Amino acid sequence: NFCVMAAPFEDWYKSLPIITRTYATGCVVTALAVYIDLVSPLDLYLNFGRVKRDFELWRLITNFFFFDYIGLNLIFHMFFLVRHSKLLEESSFRGKTGDYVYMLLVGAIMLIFINFGLYTVMTYYPEMGKVLPKLMFLAPSLAFMIVYVWGRRNPHISLNFWGLFTFTAPYLPWVILAFGMLLNQNPIFDLLGIFVGHIYYFLEDVYPRISGRRILATPTFMYFFLTL
Repeated sequence: NFCVMAAPFEDWYKSLPIITRTYATGCVVTALAVYIDLVSPLDLYLNFGRVKRDFELWRLITNFFFFDYIGLNLIFHMFFLVRHSKLLEESSFRGKTGDYVYMLLVGAIMLIFINFGLYTVMTYYPEMGKVLPKLMFLAPSLAFMIVYVWGRRNPHISLNFWGLFTFTAPYLPWVILAFGMLLNQNPIFDLLGIFVGHIYYFLEDVYPRISGRRILATPTFMYFFLTL
């Protein structure tokens, strides 16, 4: 019976915290839309030329919702995104929906600025295009930021990699990075996620402890909109 089989999935889906559920749903819907040719990845990727020239502002957002075409790579990314976003949202961000959305927003803005910097360099120095990476979609980097922040905030949790070895949570991003490189995947997306995640972790968790100031305090208007 299809309804009986679907019930456990529905229960699991409803158990996901709101931001994790919303973001994951957006990513899956985007992948399905591409799969049925409702939209093309060429209409979604981050193209600063199109953003400036044709005012295609949606690209600043849609590039964070497409990981890959439907397949094992998408399943791999969605597994880590949902798992660690859920763990993070239910632990250090429990009851702090506005703070979690702000973390994702800060991470997304940092990634866009980094990408814009690369775009600017390649615009004025075309020969650098042979060296610098072209980052069309930043969803993998944002997801990796989530993994990194979760790992840093859970330093004593032990994890096991396929029974081969045990390590603590802060090393998880590096283990995934190394495993991806063994599969000949481009490490730039993971490295960007680690870099942005570390900046957020330092400014939000470390800097306030040593300075007494919190410079990444969530703006009040975000709490207002998220309670409407």
